Amino acid sequence: MPGPQLDPTVTSSSIPPSADVVIVGGGVIGASTALFLAERGVNVVLCEKGVLAGEQSSRNWGWVRVMGRDPREIPLAMASLRLWDGLDTRIGGETGYRRAGILYISETPQDVASHRQWLVHAAANGLDSREVGADEALGLMPGATRRYLGGMVTPSDARAEPQKAVPAIAKGAIAKGAVIVTGCAVRGIETSGGRVSGVVTEKGRIAASTVVVAGGAWSRLLLKGIGIRLPQLKVRNTVLRTGPVAGGPEGAGATATYAYRKRLDGGYTIAHGAVNVHGIVPDSFTFFRDFQPARKAQGDAVQLRLTARSLEELFEIGTVALDRPGAFERHRILDPKPDGSALAALKAAAEVFPMLKAAVPQQVWAGLIDVTPDAVPVISTVEDMPGLVVSTGYSGHGFGIGPGAGHLTADIVTGADPIVDPAPFRYSRFIDGTPMTIAAPVSAAVGPQPIRSDA
Repeated sequence: MPGPQLDPTVTSSSIPPSADVVIVGGGVIGASTALFLAERGVNVVLCEKGVLAGEQSSRNWGWVRVMGRDPREIPLAMASLRLWDGLDTRIGGETGYRRAGILYISETPQDVASHRQWLVHAAANGLDSREVGADEALGLMPGATRRYLGGMVTPSDARAEPQKAVPAIAKGAIAKGAVIVTGCAVRGIETSGGRVSGVVTEKGRIAASTVVVAGGAWSRLLLKGIGIRLPQLKVRNTVLRTGPVAGGPEGAGATATYAYRKRLDGGYTIAHGAVNVHGIVPDSFTFFRDFQPARKAQGDAVQLRLTARSLEELFEIGTVALDRPGAFERHRILDPKPDGSALAALKAAAEVFPMLKAAVPQQVWAGLIDVTPDAVPVISTVEDMPGLVVSTGYSGHGFGIGPGAGHLTADIVTGADPIVDPAPFRYSRFIDGTPMTIAAPVSAAVGPQPIRSDA
């Protein structure tokens, strides 16, 4: 199977004729939304074209963090961390979640300044994030032989296993009554009288008054089919995992040249946060103006290239009739070719952590991150299309806030009091003239804020 190996999940092979809610997409957002809707007694069906978590939800770094987030995301990240705390008990499964802390390492005075700037937001939200000096930073990096200027640490931040978490959440949702169907592409959303009336899948039609689009990198194309303009592009990041390593930090951390995260199996997930590739596609030109502020802010953190997707998407611009297969069935799992950045990151990390010099890379993979112009997700209704809820564009932040985002999406669907204020995530900010706000970079350690691939 392409990508990292996932825990197996038994799902349904057939679709029901109707449901209260259909969720499109079986990543961490879709699975979490299904869980919280099923807990409320909602008749919910989740359709996934490939396998659960087959794309970015299993290919990220596995960080569960509040530290360093855009201030608009901090309340949702905090709520999500609280949900993670009880999630294994709630679903009766193992997500690999552990509170082990995250460290951003200061290599330059500029890093120190940007960390102090973000700590103002931490204090305003009552977080335990704090600045550490050179000695304490070294103490937080067992086995390290290099002394840095210092860093910023959040002891309450955590880690989890992307390859375990979504299957476990999905099993919990199924146990609570959700129907999950894999290998079932949604070809398009049906409307009637100006509102959502269902979806057409490769297995047939499902009537529903509400559809949640949680399709990650595919959300833009699906929404385009019903005339909804979602400014969203894709960015590739490469990751590797090592075999078990004795010693080393228990949590996660990052410098300008490497990021690490201890795994449940004793190995490490390693990546380079500032090496991201955007394959030039037709939407690159469609959304050129939307993404200009982000492009200026992120500098060299995202490189523009022609890739295999550049040619493939050239032939996927137009809409396809719903009675025949289209792009969603041609591409069951996006499995982009990795680059050499993760191996370079491992080499850089091994210069600091000698125990990593003997670490054997077990697998290298890449994933495509769904990004918005301000790197903040859309978790929102769409005013012009009653019954449509969009939960996408997590810009590499989705795994860590997945449970909170799923809860908020379920709140929006059911009209319940939201777990946090949804206003920062409204879809309308892209079409109502709201000025685009790009969060300031937190440090060079993990690249400018607009693009993240950790959690």
